[in-house]
Formats: sequence, structure tokens, C-alpha cells
Amino acid sequence: MIERRAYRSDLRTQQARATRRAVVEAATGLFVARGYADTTLDAVAAAAGVSRRTVVNAVGGKAALLALAWDFSLVGDDEPVPMADRPGVLAIRASTDPAESVRLWAEMTVEIEERVAAIGRALEAAADVDEEAAALLAKAGAERLDGARAFADHLASIGGLASGTTVEQAADAFWALNDGTLYRRLVLDRGWSTARFADWLRRQTQASTGHPG
Repeated sequence: MIERRAYRSDLRTQQARATRRAVVEAATGLFVARGYADTTLDAVAAAAGVSRRTVVNAVGGKAALLALAWDFSLVGDDEPVPMADRPGVLAIRASTDPAESVRLWAEMTVEIEERVAAIGRALEAAADVDEEAAALLAKAGAERLDGARAFADHLASIGGLASGTTVEQAADAFWALNDGTLYRRLVLDRGWSTARFADWLRRQTQASTGHPG
């Protein structure tokens, strides 16, 4: 009986996770297509094929939906694995060559920007009219800065920053360079290929270290 109960519990957990994933995917599509203000819980429920009550029980209100839409897009899935423990970050931390580290960082940044470009634009628009969305955008910016500082620390530890370039200076530059606005302007608006953008980002990142590479 214990095994049967465990099986049923596991099945319910999987079903609940699948429902949450479907709800978040539906909300993401609507936020991108309609904008945050014009997306209702009823519309999300209809798009996901569930009831409004299920949407609320699975995720919560619109702010929670937007937060998960951002989080899922950022990491690429709904696995409970922090960004710091993702393969891309681990590969950078394992690298002892500054040039390789910069290349890996640029490539990872582009991969992330491809996933978050659309929802990022929706989030920025939402932040102009909604306090909770504005708080989420600020939190995302702070987390980007933390990641940029960690990357700067890594480069400093392997001799990737030139004398006179501080970790804070490098972190600020990396934070500015991985702002999604740059990707959207150059790739989505100006039609750059992701390969061209990745190469440009790599060169700009290398230049910002003050190191010849």
C-alpha cells in the first residue's frame, strides 16, 4: 500500500507540474501577443484548456504568471535548477582560459536572449503600467548584475582582466552588454544573425576586460 500511495502521489505531482507548465506556456503566448494589461486569467485558462480556478490554483494571479513566464524562458525549462548550476555557467566556471571564457559567456548570453526576447519586451512594457511587473523587472536586472559580477570575478581569478580594470568596472560592462535591449535592437529590429551578434558581443566583452585576449 505504501508503494501504491507513493505512485499515486508521484503521478499527481507530475500532473500538477504538467498543468502548471501548460498554463505558463499559454500565459507567455498571450503576454507576448496581447500585452500584460490585455491578458486576463480567463483568456489564459481558455488558451490552456483549463478553468480559471485551475489557473489560480496552479500558479496564482497575473503577476505570478508573468514571473514564471520570465523564469521558464530564462532557463529554458521548468526544472528546479538555479541558473548558477546550469551547464552553460558550469562550463564557464570550469574554463581557465580567458578567451574561451568570454566566448562561452557570449554564446550563453545569446542563447538566453533568444529565449527571453519576446517575453522580455512584454515585461518591459508591463513594468510601465504595473507595480508588480516593475518589481519583477528590477529583480531581473539585479540578478543579471549578480551574474555579471560572478563572471567578472571568474575572469579576474584566471587573469582575464587587465591591470587597472576592476571587477566592478568589468561587471558593469558585462551587465550592460547582456541587457536584452541590445539583442532585440540588433537581431530583431536590425536583422542581424545570432552568429553575427554573438561574435560582436564576444568582441565587445573582450574589449571591456581591458585585456588583449
